[in-house]
Amino acid sequence: MLLAFKAKIALAALAGFATPLAVAPLVIGHGDVALDGQQAIVEIAPGTMDYRLPGEFTRDRRQIEAPRTELRFDRPLSIMLHQVSAADYQLCVDDSVCHPMPADTAIRADRPAVQVSWQDATTYADWLSRKTGAHYRLPTDAEWAFAAGSKFKDDGLASDSDDPSVRWIARYERESERDDLSTTLRSFGGFGSNERGLLDLSGNVWEWTATCFDRTAIDSVGRPQAQTANCGVRIAEGRHRAYVSDFIRDAKAGGCSAGLPPIHLGFRLVREPAAPLARLRDRLERMTAAAGI
Repeated sequence: MLLAFKAKIALAALAGFATPLAVAPLVIGHGDVALDGQQAIVEIAPGTMDYRLPGEFTRDRRQIEAPRTELRFDRPLSIMLHQVSAADYQLCVDDSVCHPMPADTAIRADRPAVQVSWQDATTYADWLSRKTGAHYRLPTDAEWAFAAGSKFKDDGLASDSDDPSVRWIARYERESERDDLSTTLRSFGGFGSNERGLLDLSGNVWEWTATCFDRTAIDSVGRPQAQTANCGVRIAEGRHRAYVSDFIRDAKAGGCSAGLPPIHLGFRLVREPAAPLARLRDRLERMTAAAGI
């Protein structure tokens, strides 16, 4: 059952993930004010996780709960310790590449960049990659979920009834039980850390992922029959999953497909490992510089 989904997600997961064994962050450096080619990074070891697939699933044209599956990740995941700061993002704005944040945003090195769209986040990732020579990108939803560990909230409902009204009531009750969060931004670490050492997961900043919103029809035994991807809508992760149009900067003003909207939209990035030849080149360049050649 759902072998096709498992294969699809497992292939996507080869980009790298972590296990509960990686409890201590590996901090490579910090470039909040002036980029020096390094950002604060946590490296998480390979492992497995239980994961509820994102998107909308139907059976016999009735909406059902998304299936759960096990993911296996064969390589480490290097992900930013915290969200991209307003000060770092402003450097991209000053370079006339990124879209400006709202005029009343405090450009601080200890606060996240917010009210940025998915398009803004990917533009910044491309810019940072060019500036530093490393490859930065948004995490997939599965990558974010695994990195979040215990901070990742399963958005499945207790009721999986075929009666739409029962499902609607269950969803309403879940939404009404969620705590209201202040809109005030906190300094990094203000919402604590998870067991992997990552800061501020599931605070009042939802984080963009690279994953598209999919609609999938399955048969009576769980085999996918049809799938439609809508990549104009992306998944933002936080205290709950949100499906948000990729051009939206303020989800409270619209663009969230269902449920309570995110309070703020921000992002953190994955850093891909350097290719062996690139690592060798960098080492030779450092040796040459040290020798004064």
